[in-house]
Amino acid sequence: MDETLTLDEFAALDLRVGTILEARPAPGAHQPAYQLQIDFGELGKRSSSAQITDLYQPEDLVGRQVIAVVNFPPKRIGGFESHVLVLGAYEPSGAVRLLQPDGHIEEGARLR
Repeated sequence: MDETLTLDEFAALDLRVGTILEARPAPGAHQPAYQLQIDFGELGKRSSSAQITDLYQPEDLVGRQVIAVVNFPPKRIGGFESHVLVLGAYEPSGAVRLLQPDGHIEEGARLR
């Protein structure tokens, strides 16, 4: 563990459930990635660049629910503006496996 956070610092993260609407290869990224369009319900649709190409194909991502941090500032990645950080966990191989709810949850639901 690198450092500890206070409960208030953790609570400052706005973690939400979203549903992937579109996924396509990110041509300008330095590392293989997908450009995602994600529906967060009342928060609207947001874009994300995600390095998840080892385990997922774009067509398999559409309709999948994910968990993302929605209150980081936008970041330009290879000419694409990413507005949310989709969460995943590294496998021993270095591939990233997406974090997702174990059942369908309304888009935009906040994690507590």
